[in-house]
Amino acid sequence: MTKKILTINPELYDAVLFDMDGVVTMTAETHALAWKKLFDEYLEKRVGSTLFQPFDIMRDYARHVDGKPRLKGVQDFLASRGINLPYGADDDEPAVESIWGLGNRKNQIFNELLQQDGIQVYPSTIGLIEQLRKNGFKTAIVSSSKNCRQVIKTIGIEQLFDARVDGVVAAGLGLAGKPDPDIFLEAAKRLNTDAGRCVVIEDALSGVEAGARGGFGMVVGVNRGNQAEQLREKELIWL
Repeated sequence: MTKKILTINPELYDAVLFDMDGVVTMTAETHALAWKKLFDEYLEKRVGSTLFQPFDIMRDYARHVDGKPRLKGVQDFLASRGINLPYGADDDEPAVESIWGLGNRKNQIFNELLQQDGIQVYPSTIGLIEQLRKNGFKTAIVSSSKNCRQVIKTIGIEQLFDARVDGVVAAGLGLAGKPDPDIFLEAAKRLNTDAGRCVVIEDALSGVEAGARGGFGMVVGVNRGNQAEQLREKELIWL
C-alpha cells in the first residue's frame, strides 16, 4: 500500500508528542518478548506444560498490553484468560503471585533483555524530531514506561524533548494510562499549548485511541507491525 506523506503545518500545530517504545526506540519488540517470557512462565507453572496456552505476541500483545501501564497490562491479559489475582503491593517480590509481583517480574525481564541486547533508535524518527525542532515545533516524549527517562538518557536523546511525561510522572500525578488521554494532555500542558494544536505520534492501538479521545489536532499511527488494518479502520495517517 502506498504510504501517505506526513505534513505538519506550523500554522495549525505548535507541538508534536512522541510515544517512545516502537516510535522513537526499538524497544517495543523487547517489551513484547519480556511479556511473553513472563506470561509463558507463569501460565505453565499455573496449569502445567500440557495445558497452558502460550502468550501470542501477534494477538495478545497488541490487544491486551501494548502501550498500557505495566500493571494494567498484567491485569487485562490475565482477565482474558479468566485469571483474577490480588493486586498486592509495589514492593512484592517478582516471585509473588499478585498483579504487582508479576509486574515487577516483567520489569526485571525487560531490563535483563536491555542489558543483553542494548537499545537502538529509529533513525527516521530521530531525523524527524531534529527537523521539527529546527522548524520551531516543541517536542515531548510520552510513554507509559517507568523506564523512559533511563532509556532516553542512556542513548543520549534527552535533549531532543522539551517535556517528558512517563509512567513515573503519571503515577505521581495519579494520571490514568492509555487508552485514556491523560498523559498526552499533561504533555500538552507542560508545553503550554492546547491539545488541538498538538500532533500525537503512536504505534500502539491504545495510544492512538488516547490521542483520539483527547481531541488532539492530528493522530499519526505508525505501523511497525501487522496493524495496518486496525490503523486504517481508525482512519489514521500511517507511516
